[in-house]
Amino acid sequence: MPATDTYHKNINILGTILLFLFLMPVWLFFIWIFFPKNKMVVAVVDKTVLTTAGQEHVSLNWVLLQEKYSKTQKDLYNHSQDYFGFFPETNKSFEIKGLERFSNQQLDKLSDDADLAYFTDTYGIYRNEWYEKGDEKERSGIIYGGMSEQDIDFLGMMKNKHKLVISEFNCLGSPTSKLVSSKFQELFGIGWTGWIGRYFDSFDTTINKEIPKWVVRNYKSQNQGKWPFTKGGIVFVHSDDRIVILEKDHDLIEEFPEIQTNEEGQKKYHLPQSFYYTFWFDIIESNNDVNHTIANFVINTNNQGTQLLAKNGIPNSFPAISLHKNQDYKFFYFSADFSDNPIELNTAYLKFIPYLRKFMYNRRDPMDRKATFWEVYQPMVTTILNDYHTEINQGRLGK
Repeated sequence: MPATDTYHKNINILGTILLFLFLMPVWLFFIWIFFPKNKMVVAVVDKTVLTTAGQEHVSLNWVLLQEKYSKTQKDLYNHSQDYFGFFPETNKSFEIKGLERFSNQQLDKLSDDADLAYFTDTYGIYRNEWYEKGDEKERSGIIYGGMSEQDIDFLGMMKNKHKLVISEFNCLGSPTSKLVSSKFQELFGIGWTGWIGRYFDSFDTTINKEIPKWVVRNYKSQNQGKWPFTKGGIVFVHSDDRIVILEKDHDLIEEFPEIQTNEEGQKKYHLPQSFYYTFWFDIIESNNDVNHTIANFVINTNNQGTQLLAKNGIPNSFPAISLHKNQDYKFFYFSADFSDNPIELNTAYLKFIPYLRKFMYNRRDPMDRKATFWEVYQPMVTTILNDYHTEINQGRLGK
């Protein structure tokens, strides 16, 4: 074959490949269009919505869209409208539409109508970050937030009616009151140690502006005014304001918090055997008579780091994903801010896009939180919702 013919053949092949890649989103969208809707009523509670993007619950809405779960027979979920909590508006105005406005009778009606409840975040909205006056990294007065008595009443009703409840960080800690937090822990067999944590890629305060200033201030007040850290590591914060810091190389063998998954987590919920998690988490204890754990956080410390954790009553390993072990009700607790991921909601309209997930994030960067969505949240929550939808439909058909 002449060289020119080979050249033109290769050009044609390359052109076909490029055309295929260019048209792929169109094809995936049309495939998504033809899939049927599946009605499942989801009561979402999110009290930490700074913008209409709704980042604290957008991951859930991505799954709902991808699987075409609908709130009615016709209407799909809208991430900026279909939740209970804080609703941002223009010019720093807002509306609060939480469960606090519901009577007990209305909560009972909602628990009848809803198939599942998902509390994505109750941390809330604070004055500095909302009005952009002062330093958003400093603590300030709360506008709205914290799990309420009405939230607990609703969750108790959902549990008693054998409905699915999913909750995650931050629902147990501040600004939720100790009384309400205790009621949640008793209701679902979860015990909070009072500790939360997060990884930071640098503790150099001249470089990393993500470090809350109150963390630095409290640590200095507890350690003779010293802040000796420059590398990355993990900060632990207690509800009584104690600060513990483990630094890369100094206290940690592996700088990133690791989540290790057992066989059930890998096979049933399609989780990776292990993965790094670099955002906020809480440290809980799960009642083994009530729940079982399918994934654990592991803090890989050296001897010095192990001693520092032990001195402060912080375990090296603790539950990351827990679920109720019996059939009387369904409950999952994620000890991490799993719903908060910087993803593009529009990709949910592309059917089978999860099969291309390796191209959706930077696999070389442990700080890329999109990986948490594609490798952890999306497969796990999709499985949970699909299995539950099958169960409730079988129950409805059997009536």
